[in-house]
Amino acid sequence: MRTLALGAVALASLASAASPARADDSAASGPAPIEGGLQAAVAQQGAAIEALRALLDSARKRFESGQSLVHLSGFLQVDWVVYDQASQDQVNGSTGAPLNEDRFTLRRGHLRADVEKGLLQGALEIDANTTSGPQVRPIEADVGFRWPLRAETSSIGVTVGLTRIPFGYEVQELDWVRPFLERATVLQALFPGEFDLGLRFNVRYRFVDWAFAMMNGSPIGSKVFPDLDPAAAKEIIGRVSIDVPIASGIRFQAGISGDSGTGFHAGTPATKPQLEWQDQNGSGVVEPNEIIAVGGSPATRSQLFHRFAVGGDARLFVRLGPLGDFSLRTEVVDAVNLDRGLEVADPISAGRDLREVGWSAGATQELTRWAMIGARYDLYNPDADASQQRGVNLVPVDRTYATLALVAMLRYAQARLLLEYDVNRNPLGIGANGAPTTLADNALTLRTQLVF
Repeated sequence: MRTLALGAVALASLASAASPARADDSAASGPAPIEGGLQAAVAQQGAAIEALRALLDSARKRFESGQSLVHLSGFLQVDWVVYDQASQDQVNGSTGAPLNEDRFTLRRGHLRADVEKGLLQGALEIDANTTSGPQVRPIEADVGFRWPLRAETSSIGVTVGLTRIPFGYEVQELDWVRPFLERATVLQALFPGEFDLGLRFNVRYRFVDWAFAMMNGSPIGSKVFPDLDPAAAKEIIGRVSIDVPIASGIRFQAGISGDSGTGFHAGTPATKPQLEWQDQNGSGVVEPNEIIAVGGSPATRSQLFHRFAVGGDARLFVRLGPLGDFSLRTEVVDAVNLDRGLEVADPISAGRDLREVGWSAGATQELTRWAMIGARYDLYNPDADASQQRGVNLVPVDRTYATLALVAMLRYAQARLLLEYDVNRNPLGIGANGAPTTLADNALTLRTQLVF
């Protein structure tokens, strides 16, 4: 019995000695990897928090010391018009400008400087292009104040200077972000250049963004009085937009816009009576019946007219897994007397208001992060009430411009290569019978872009 008892005690001692060892082995082989992963995650989060604290501390010190933060950026867009149906190896008889469009051109070369100093901010952006010959001009130049109510969700801003017109979505879209070569025809006509001089307010609260501006009403791309203001009355423009997630991987954006302002019709100076000679028989000799008296005319004063526009826009983004985003976009504008870039509206000369209607709809699909394809159709009628005298009858005339843009894009880092074929409907042609017809105006363009 004594021997058995001693054996039992020995076995118990060995079991008690071995049990902790097995427990340690179990801990080492089981929970250790989980604890290690948690520790690594905690360490990573701690490092991110410390980096954020350092960034906030740097911003606070810079704000308190009044130190300025300057950021330089820019982009280049070089186009090769491979084919253009309207191109001719001739010059315009009125202006002397070449009619050849099959050429290389610097479409946009922008250099931008953004400055922040406390709550103040400013921007200066210069555009260089050869679209109509070498040109260098300011595209944006403004100073402002921005107060962040809450870091990510709310802010209030005021900007004065040459700033972007707050109307519609495509006018707000950056040139180097837009998937198509140019904006829809209706927006190029109503808001040429996308920038105007004035005062702009921005308020953002959560998913709602409100922009309001008081501007000259003569955008930098206007055919008449660009960057100037011939009338004291100012243009009032505004847009309210939302940006909300609908479900996982689905986002919806929409906005409504309005514009109300005053257009300017230039008067004419007085003219004196004069004599004109019309060599009716081509003899080169002045004959009494070829001399015509032309009476003088009194001066006419300049006149003002009202113009306005309303618009709506919407975009839908759907994430399709590793393939990328599928997006739909649409925009519609209804305006009166607002065309300043294509067929300049002058209701005083026309004797009636000019109704302008336009819309666009498009879709793009990313093909991973390396490529994208898309299509957009846009339509614009600068005079929905246009008519023409044919014999004794006054018949309606369709003045509609339309474009179907088909685009394919390759992307790498900050560069992209874009090929777009535009099927254009231009209503300015005249047929052999004297009736309006469409001009052959299709074009194929290759664009290279680099953002820096």
